[in-house]
Amino acid sequence: MSNPVLYLDDLRIGQKFISSEHVLDAAQIIEYARQFDPQVFHTDPEKARDTFFQGLAASGWHTASITMKLVVESLPMSAGVIGAGVEELSWPQPTRPDDVLHVESEILEIIPSRSKPGRAIVRIRCETKNQRGEVVQSFVPKLLAFKRP
Repeated sequence: MSNPVLYLDDLRIGQKFISSEHVLDAAQIIEYARQFDPQVFHTDPEKARDTFFQGLAASGWHTASITMKLVVESLPMSAGVIGAGVEELSWPQPTRPDDVLHVESEILEIIPSRSKPGRAIVRIRCETKNQRGEVVQSFVPKLLAFKRP
């Protein structure tokens, strides 16, 4: 079942959204890293043991990409998830093979546009968590939202 489309009129400070889950495996981690972040702790499970991560870990940017997918699915904004910036991006825990990720989002602030009525910037805290409830990524995107026509 898909979520209803969200307009600015539907959003409230404190409103929460929870995404579906994404299961991450070693093959996904290695494939992504080979293309976009080719470091040994992302591409080689054996060599990764002797690194800071002490084992294979997903690129933070891979975690961010999965997070984006889950946010898009759980926040069906009327005009799409249009970013106006990101604040407070952090990866407090590495994302590992076999992690089951989901995103918990909460609206922090709605800032109406002074120059363009009918739109606002919405600040949302998004926490990507694994199956143990550990936060593997946290950030506050600023999204553009539009009033219902």
